[in-house]
Amino acid sequence: MAGVTQPTDQSHFILPDLGEGVHEAELLKWRVSVGDTIKEHETLADMETDKAVVEVPSPWTGVVSELCGSEGDIINVGNILVKYDIGGESAATSPDPPQESAESESEGEDGDAGTVVGNVSGELTVSSRFARRSDEADVDTNHSGRSLATPAVRRIARELGVDIGRIRGTGRGGRVTASDVHGFASGGVADRSPAATSETAVSSFAPQSVPVPTDLPPVDASGVSEVVPFRGVRRKIAQALDLSVKTAVHFTVVDEANVTAIDAKRREYANVLGQKLSLLPFVMTAVCRALGRHPELNAIVDDAKSEILRKDGVNLGCAVDTEHGLMVPVIHGAQSLSIAQLGNAVSQLARGCKDRSIERERLQGGTFTISNVGSYGGMFATPIINYPEVAILAAGRAKERVLAEDGRMFVGKVLPLSLSCDHRVVDGAEGARFLNTVVKLLEDPDTLIG
Repeated sequence: MAGVTQPTDQSHFILPDLGEGVHEAELLKWRVSVGDTIKEHETLADMETDKAVVEVPSPWTGVVSELCGSEGDIINVGNILVKYDIGGESAATSPDPPQESAESESEGEDGDAGTVVGNVSGELTVSSRFARRSDEADVDTNHSGRSLATPAVRRIARELGVDIGRIRGTGRGGRVTASDVHGFASGGVADRSPAATSETAVSSFAPQSVPVPTDLPPVDASGVSEVVPFRGVRRKIAQALDLSVKTAVHFTVVDEANVTAIDAKRREYANVLGQKLSLLPFVMTAVCRALGRHPELNAIVDDAKSEILRKDGVNLGCAVDTEHGLMVPVIHGAQSLSIAQLGNAVSQLARGCKDRSIERERLQGGTFTISNVGSYGGMFATPIINYPEVAILAAGRAKERVLAEDGRMFVGKVLPLSLSCDHRVVDGAEGARFLNTVVKLLEDPDTLIG
């Protein structure tokens, strides 16, 4: 392809990549209506990926002729989002985009490949590679025998390990769609009949939830006050938990730590810093120290390659409860941070999760996760591993209790701890040893903080 075709009277805007690894997004709200005249970069819709809400801007100035989806629909990357009537004047005055080769458009790993750039609060722009007619220039037109497909669809095929050349496209002009790739990856063969193409186009906007068995007993729907579908973050949570419990072999070991002394240190730190400081940063520090002594737990599993990948640094995930659902931001390089720095990092990430401004990169790459169930009154738990990690620690609520030591009784503060591990990777004895190391560190402030 010598260049990128300028949009003309009828143009289609397909949903671009909204972030690395994002294959679909939920349509939260349309910002435009059919018949509206919109300007370039004006927001078309609010879309929700698994973790973030993104404003999708218009690549052109024109009149909206069709909105391809309803609020609440799940739309795949590469499917048409909006159809336009582009006036001759606006098309003529639009600057010509730079010349690019088809090879770099479809295969470039480092290019933006039509990625929406920016964050929730900032201005978002769309790569010019999507600013064109979908029936002319959004496909790879290299006539060397390769299948016709958008860069987004080719990326999906690569991630699924599918040879896109073997897939029969059901899109316009034989284009391979994202639905074709997913269907082929699951063992299906695309039907190129017009009826099948139409059905695929309609079903691609249907909400999808976690697969469930077909032989479930009937459900009594009487007296229901509200029906809440699996959407947005809640849907992704359900999928992640379902994958974890079906893949990782969970076991849980529990213990308690006498945190009377470390709680006194916490109050001293809080007075010096002039701010509130919970026990969580101290638990994080103990976990980072313990992972250095028990590297088997600072790892992830690559099930596709049957490999265990032990990591050097500790990328510590911290589960955050929000009104949108559970989110797990990651503190990268946590082993190098002080207790005060960990406390500030937790506060910043929690705010970002709750107002949905957190960057996607801060929600990825974890090697171990901590869940602070004690902040809501819980004690012991059986936390589910944040797959593909191999372990997660739940910290319960510290409570005062009468304790005995060296024949004397006193009132102290006890912190319940629950550790879940993937038994395929971590032996029960090693899990118990790791938790014992965490307990000993928490019970000896001088060793932990020194």
